[in-house]
Order: sequence, then structure tokens, then C-alpha cells
Amino acid sequence: MLIKRNEMKTEEKEKLRDGVGKAGVCTLVNCENEKNIRFLSEITLEPGSTVGKHNHVNETEYFVFLSGSGIVDDDGKEEPVNAGDVLITGRGAYHAVNNTGSVPLVFIGVIVTY
Repeated sequence: MLIKRNEMKTEEKEKLRDGVGKAGVCTLVNCENEKNIRFLSEITLEPGSTVGKHNHVNETEYFVFLSGSGIVDDDGKEEPVNAGDVLITGRGAYHAVNNTGSVPLVFIGVIVTY
């Protein structure tokens, strides 16, 4: 199934898990007793902005970094992140994303809830 960007029903999120930034959020699949899949489009973290540290109890989150640079806290281990990198946070783990660069850090995400 192809879902065109201009056909997606999105809502704007200004606060990102107790961090700051903005993201368009679109629910792609929302089924009772099945996995729910949400697409986070165009997450933009301005220099100094963050996605605050948060835990994933019943979901897996995938972030694909498109441009910029920063640091991720991947379950307690801090690592640099750049365009082309992918962060996968599984159930029971946590993460945070910090833009430590001088240009916006842009990424997209997919969240699968179990």
C-alpha cells in the first residue's frame, strides 16, 4: 500500500516527550488487538533542542536521521548521530535525542505499539 504524503492526516506536536521541537504525527495503522503504527514525519530539532529521555514499555521506535548532527542517549550509552544513521529503541529500553550541532537535526520516525 502506498500512502501519499499529501493524503496523510497529521497533527502537529510541539513538545516532544518533555523535550522541545516539533513533529508532524500521522497514524498509519490503528487496529484493535493488533500492532498500531504511527509515522512521525519531519521531526526538526533546532540547535540546543531535545527529545527528552523516555522509556518504551510496549512499543518499538525507529528514527532515521536525515540531516544535521547530535547525540543520542541509547539506553544509557551516549553516541554521536549524523545523517544516514538509524536509532532503534525496543521495548523496555529508553532514549533521548539532543541536537548539539549548529543546524537543525531532522529525522523521521516510526513507532510500533504492541
